Amino acid sequence: MFVTKCRFNCFLKQSHIDTCTAAFRELESCDFEFGTFGFGGSHVHFQANVPKRYSVEVAEIMLKSRSSMRMFERHPGFRKRYPRGSFWSGYEHHESTGRKNMEESTAYLNDQVRHHNLAIIDDRQQKLNILAERDTASLPQEA
Repeated sequence: MFVTKCRFNCFLKQSHIDTCTAAFRELESCDFEFGTFGFGGSHVHFQANVPKRYSVEVAEIMLKSRSSMRMFERHPGFRKRYPRGSFWSGYEHHESTGRKNMEESTAYLNDQVRHHNLAIIDDRQQKLNILAERDTASLPQEA
């Protein structure tokens, strides 16, 4: 679990959640394996299999630095809230799911929105069907 600096609720918009998830998934090229992600407004829970060549500390640095870099790149407004560029707090929690039931862990992660009583705003850009039909109708027709 990673917590945002000052526990600001930065994960109430779907675009922020998507950016953070995509940033974590970029590390799959370094042999990280990710399972389920659960965003709780001011924090993220996730399942990750860290390659043996990385210590927990190095893996944490890689995950936090990549995700904060992407958040500041894609959402410039975060610089107003975090002018020093530090997105994540120093707090983290590590727990092996080897001691737990994997299904229970996944259910807990999927239930974060209800658990924290949040409403996620879907602010992703969408194209209306009426506009999509008009755009395809305006294309020249082939004979």
